[in-house]
Amino acid sequence: MIAFADHAELHSFPTSDGSLAYRDVGTGQPLVLLHAGFYDHTMWSEQLPAFAPRYRVIAPDARGHGASANATRPFRPADDLAALLRHLDAGPAVLVGISMGGGTAVDTALEHPDLVRALVVSGVGTSEPHFEDPWSLEVLAEQNGALAAGDIEGWLNGHVRVAAGPHRSPADVDAGIARHLRAMASHTISKHTPDEPDHLVPVRQTWQRAESIGVPVLAINGALDGSDHIAMAERLVRAVPDGRAVSLENTAHFPNMESPAEFNTLLTDFLETLPN
Repeated sequence: MIAFADHAELHSFPTSDGSLAYRDVGTGQPLVLLHAGFYDHTMWSEQLPAFAPRYRVIAPDARGHGASANATRPFRPADDLAALLRHLDAGPAVLVGISMGGGTAVDTALEHPDLVRALVVSGVGTSEPHFEDPWSLEVLAEQNGALAAGDIEGWLNGHVRVAAGPHRSPADVDAGIARHLRAMASHTISKHTPDEPDHLVPVRQTWQRAESIGVPVLAINGALDGSDHIAMAERLVRAVPDGRAVSLENTAHFPNMESPAEFNTLLTDFLETLPN
């Protein structure tokens, strides 16, 4: 597994508000891997070498995450991604996103449709999540409370709890995966201060606009993920003209990390259905 601090192959894209870091490996049709919130591109360590022989795989660190600069002014992640893809002349691309990354993928399809060839999401619908399941609300409250109290250890434990899902205990998560999640989240949170302004500008009316997404959409859900996460992904694929969902057994919120071979097979099968 690639360590979270291994930036030896990272490239840097200068923007008007600092630089964005990204990996760019392989050749062929562009395949963009978008990480979950508080993590970084290394959560795709099992996908980068698997797909680089056939695709141009681009894996950025979102602004404020990993090795990318923090925001000092209003920004939208979809605009950052669009600027990077245009800089690399890498569109239209297949966008693959877990959690927050899936929301960014959908936002990009809505705001910059010329850059998107297809979408793959996991554990997310759009960038406007809706939580109502008691387990989801409990975990969110615990994480927010820990962060407000400066309890970083408790906040990190919450990330592992999300990775486990409601049907397992955190101890059931592979120890190597748990360490990797904690290391990525710890690195990203260390870049920020409690009084830092939130410059993130949301994309609006994403659910109402989803039916306008004119590319194929696949949801790869972890069967053990929280019901809200699964429901949002399934709502998205029902809303778009060409969408479908598949389930990956014995995984929760990060199926690409827990069952990389199976995840890669599902993604490969989907990619092979797309027209050249």
